[in-house]
Amino acid sequence: MTTTEGTRRVQAIVSGRVQGVFFRASVRERARELGLVGSARNLPDGRVEVELQGPPQAVEQGLAHCREGPPMAVVEHVEVTERDPRRDLTDFTVR
Repeated sequence: MTTTEGTRRVQAIVSGRVQGVFFRASVRERARELGLVGSARNLPDGRVEVELQGPPQAVEQGLAHCREGPPMAVVEHVEVTERDPRRDLTDFTVR
């Protein structure tokens, strides 16, 4: 993505049973399907941090996936924070 105009970026902190259930991989797959860039990483406290950036409607669809997760996940809460778009994001990575 070379421009940030018309782009939304969010950070989502996902709580519940979200580690060890392919949560990050499923978010990466869905983000790539939607044309989003960003990342997903496990946090030491058992939560997962997800960063999504792209067209606002696609970001909303990515957040919807985070609220549901893959079949083995149990999502209890998703805390979403709006962030300024970044020009240096070019792919979706799992960290």
